[in-house]
Amino acid sequence: MTIPELILIGGGGHCHACIDVIEQEGKFKIAGIVDIPQNVGLNIMGYPIIGTDEDLKSISEKYDHFFITIGSIRSIALRSKLYHQIKSLNKNLPTVVSPLAYVSKHARIGEGTIVMHQAIINANATVGENNIINSKVLIEHDAKIGRNNHISTSSVINGSAQVGDNCYVGSNSSINNGVKVTDGVILGSSSTVIKDLGTKGTFVGVPVRKIKP
Repeated sequence: MTIPELILIGGGGHCHACIDVIEQEGKFKIAGIVDIPQNVGLNIMGYPIIGTDEDLKSISEKYDHFFITIGSIRSIALRSKLYHQIKSLNKNLPTVVSPLAYVSKHARIGEGTIVMHQAIINANATVGENNIINSKVLIEHDAKIGRNNHISTSSVINGSAQVGDNCYVGSNSSINNGVKVTDGVILGSSSTVIKDLGTKGTFVGVPVRKIKP
C-alpha cells in the first residue's frame, strides 16, 4: 500500500513536535516542509525545506496533502490564513492523532487538527478544524472546541465547556464545567476560568481577570 505524501507548512519548534506525531502515526510520508526564504535548501529532522508560502500554489500541483505546523501563542491569524489558502487550492488537510493519545470513538475531530501525545478527548466532545490539541490536554465529555485554537500543554477543558474560534489556552489552564469562552480569547498559563468569558481579550490568573482588550 502506498503511503500518501504530506507537505508541512512551518518549520519552527511546533513543527518538530508535529513531525514526531506524524512519524508515530505512520499514515503519511513527509515529502517536504515550507518555511521562510532563508531556510530553503536546509532540512529539519531529515526532511527538506522545499519552498516558502509563496510557492504553495506551484507545490500543490504535485502534492495533495498539506498540514499546518506553525504554532500559535500571541496570534492565531497566520494559521487561519494558511488554512483558507490550502482550502482555496482544493487540497486536503488531514486530521493527525498521536497513537499515544486517546480519542473516544464518540468524539468528533475536524480536518487540519493535531492531537498530540497523551492528550485525551472524551465521549461526545467536538473539536473543530485547524486546532492544536497539545500534549497531555484533557477535553472532557460534551465539550466543544471551535476552529483555529491552540489548547496548550496539560490544559483541562471540563465537561460541556465551550471554547470559540481563534483562542489560545495557555499551559496548565482549566475551564470549568459548562463555562463558555468566546472567540478571540487568550488565556495565560495556569489560568482558571470559572464563569463565561463573553468578550475577547487576554486573561490571566485564578480566577482569571482581564488584562488587555
